[in-house]
Amino acid sequence: MPPTPLARLKILADSVPTARAALAEAALLRAKCRLPKGVIHVISDVHGEDGKLRHVINNASGSLRPLVESIFNGRLSTTEQRQLLALIYYPREVMRTRPELAIPTIRGPWVRTTLRQLFEIIRRQAGAYPREELRSRMVEDYRHLYRELLVEPHSGRPLSYVDEMLALLTAHEADLDAVHHACRLVRTLAVSEIIVAGDLGDRGPRIDRVIEFLKQQPKVALVWGNHDVTWMGACLGHEALIATVLRMSLRYQRLWQLEEGYGIILSPLEKLARDVYGTDPAERFLPHGEGGLRSSLQVARMHKAATLLELKLTEQMIRRHPEWGMDDRLILDKINLRDGTVLLEGVAHPLLDTHFPTLDPRHATDLSADERRCLDRLRESFMHSPRLWEHMSWVVRHGAMVTRRDHVAIFHACVPVDAAGTPLSVEIEGRPRAGRALFEALEGLVRRAYRKTASHADTDADWFWWMWAGPRSPLFGKDRMTTFERYFIKDPATHRETKNPYFQMINDADFTRQIAREMGVTSQQPLVVNGHVPVQPEKGERPVKHGGNAVTIDGAFSQVYGDRGYTLVLSSERVALAEHHHFESVEEVIQNDADIVPTVTTVCEYPQPRLVADTEEGDELSARADALEELVVAYRDGLLRERT
Repeated sequence: MPPTPLARLKILADSVPTARAALAEAALLRAKCRLPKGVIHVISDVHGEDGKLRHVINNASGSLRPLVESIFNGRLSTTEQRQLLALIYYPREVMRTRPELAIPTIRGPWVRTTLRQLFEIIRRQAGAYPREELRSRMVEDYRHLYRELLVEPHSGRPLSYVDEMLALLTAHEADLDAVHHACRLVRTLAVSEIIVAGDLGDRGPRIDRVIEFLKQQPKVALVWGNHDVTWMGACLGHEALIATVLRMSLRYQRLWQLEEGYGIILSPLEKLARDVYGTDPAERFLPHGEGGLRSSLQVARMHKAATLLELKLTEQMIRRHPEWGMDDRLILDKINLRDGTVLLEGVAHPLLDTHFPTLDPRHATDLSADERRCLDRLRESFMHSPRLWEHMSWVVRHGAMVTRRDHVAIFHACVPVDAAGTPLSVEIEGRPRAGRALFEALEGLVRRAYRKTASHADTDADWFWWMWAGPRSPLFGKDRMTTFERYFIKDPATHRETKNPYFQMINDADFTRQIAREMGVTSQQPLVVNGHVPVQPEKGERPVKHGGNAVTIDGAFSQVYGDRGYTLVLSSERVALAEHHHFESVEEVIQNDADIVPTVTTVCEYPQPRLVADTEEGDELSARADALEELVVAYRDGLLRERT
């Protein structure tokens, strides 16, 4: 047999039993390769900002507004266009503001007009999708209605044909639901795939709502960030990462995501704070922001209790892993409680907080009995939260350390390199790993830990912490995480975290091309895309690096960081960058057209529009079509028997 072995064709024949079926599928795949490539939106560092994320996805990073304007200018007024856009973004919320729609004689004509407007938009979008994929994005209950609306101008059937369907829906009060799902269809067709390049949670209010919203989208891929692995590890019961998640949630007063979102019981931590830190002013631990049912002082004491737990558990783990080379992070045994100082690199620094009621100088990393009881109960709560397990398992299944789309390599932070630009190695399970091999080894550890489940994750879960803060972690990219110093030492020099040389070197086009090749992108014009480090325009920083082939898309999406953010748009004509701004609320969008209208700049333009055939997806489709054609030959030559 030519290239495909007969044994492989036998496996393929199990799902494609006849030559006719193989030929039909191969023809469809070849045809799909001639379509324009789908529009991909890449977002990074959402950090729990569920409301803003929902809006940026609902308005397709601002691309739905010009589409509506191009279709309806001269036919709908500006106000009517804004009302239609608000309906597309938030159909249920808009319809709740229209009490007159409760009257069938008003609702019926409105539904007929609105659905036909929506399907004018959908017809414009539909050309980029094969019929079966378009059909799959339609809700099943209204699929026949939607197909009729889609072809209505060319079907030859009278308008009354669709009107009769809608009249029955109106009579049974199901017509508004049909409008709702048509709005969703417009939104889902605007973007073929959403990629989030790391850091779904922390700092913003609700990681649980971020994940739940992403789960509802038709096609989503994730690239894990260092904040993601803290939640993934905490879900497995990793004690240091449980403490990390608690500390971050307390620091930014984001406890609803734990209690309401995941059913995590915080009463053990409250009791520890009350019993051990009950008179502590905890001034260094006052939370950022407001909100919640607890006083700021109560949250501050819980915050301090969680921080001390994290520091102790982290140092225990570092001692378990001498191969990490992180002895400089062993600080607790260098605290002098008598004179209120800590010795770092030969310098005694005065402590800003000297109240350490659970610290035994002889055994600095040991938990007190109170801390142990608290942590045991917290661990049970994290490990037995069904929604947390559902969400983190979804993050693992849909995520990876790196992904490639349209000759673009997307990973969260960096490829750790030395001063000469050579990838740094890390010993994992007795073998040195560097560059792409490091990413693959870490991804394998993550998937293995989740296959073992929480009760058997063992030391694999320690690597989740290392990815969070290890000096050669590709998700962190700094020489140290100075958590202790930032809480307890005034001298800002001790707070410094030195970035890996990678972050400066990606300004060089040749270096970036080498990185792209290392990560599996072999195009002559590759692009490397990272998040992790917020772009600071006020300091003259720009997302597109000097070499023109590297882009940082952490645009401070979170309100805590700057409330901006970027979407990298990979379309068939160009790569563009949409810069967002503050999002007020759904109510402001509906009442005052407070849409996020991004500033869009072109990163690069293609000489000719790119087709599916020009992408990695096209390579996969062509390979399957080749195999199917060989299967056709095998059937016709009698090497395999058709099953009818």
